[in-house]
Amino acid sequence: MRNLRTIIASTLALLALCSSVSAAELKVLTAGAFKPVVAALAPAFEQRTGHRLVIDNDTAGALQRRIGDGEAFDVVVLTPAALDQLAKAGKVDAATSARLARVGIGVAVKEGAPAPDIGSVAAFRQALLAARAVAYIDPAAGGSSGVYLSQLFATMGIAPQIQAKAVLVPGGLVAQRVVDGRADIAIHQISEILAVPGAALVGPIPAEIQNYTVYAGAVAVAARDPAAARAFLALLGSPEAREVLRQKGMEGP
Repeated sequence: MRNLRTIIASTLALLALCSSVSAAELKVLTAGAFKPVVAALAPAFEQRTGHRLVIDNDTAGALQRRIGDGEAFDVVVLTPAALDQLAKAGKVDAATSARLARVGIGVAVKEGAPAPDIGSVAAFRQALLAARAVAYIDPAAGGSSGVYLSQLFATMGIAPQIQAKAVLVPGGLVAQRVVDGRADIAIHQISEILAVPGAALVGPIPAEIQNYTVYAGAVAVAARDPAAARAFLALLGSPEAREVLRQKGMEGP
C-alpha cells in the first residue's frame, strides 16, 4: 500500500487551485452512507485550501426533494440516477458528475450480542423471522437500502412478518436501534453500521441478494465558488479517498 503521506501529496497540486483565491464556504449535501467519507476528508481539505465545508446529510430521496424545492448547495453526493434527474432540472452541472464509491448492505447487532447466522439466504431469512424486532430505513423516507429491503422482504415472502415487528427509521444511523435495545437486528449500508459505536457488524447480506448502492458527486450549477467545489469533488474521487473508503466500509465504484 502506498504511503498515505505520498498519496496526500499527490492531490496538493489540484487543491492548490483553490488556495490562490479567497476562502469560500462550501455547502456539501450528502446521502447518509457517504457522510463518513466526506467528514473524514473535510479537515484536510479545509487545512490545505482555507475553505470551510458545511456538511449536511439526509436520505437520497429527501435530498432530491430539498434541492428540487430550491435549497442552495455547492456539492452534492447522491446516486447517479438522482444526479441525472437533478442535471435535467438544471440543478447540477452534468459535466462535473463523477462516480465515487459503492457500498453494500450489512447486518448489525449490539456489541456483545450473539451474531445470527446470515451465511445463506435461508439462514438470513430465518434470522429475520427469529428476531424480536428488525430495524431498517423507512422506505417512505426515500433511503436506498430501505426501498430495496421492502422489495426484498416481499420477494422472500416474509413482508407481513417483518412489517409486524419493523422498527422503521426515517433517516440517520439505523444501527443505533440495536444499541439502545429497540431492535435485535439492524440492516443498513455497511458504512453507516461502522459509524455507530456499540454496534457490531455481523457481515454483509448474502451475495445472491446483495444490493450495492453507487454514489456519485456533482457540483451545483449555482455553486458560489465553482473552482473550490470542483476541487473538493476531485478530492472525493482521488487515490487518497480510496483508503478512507476502505476504512469506512465502502469500495471504489
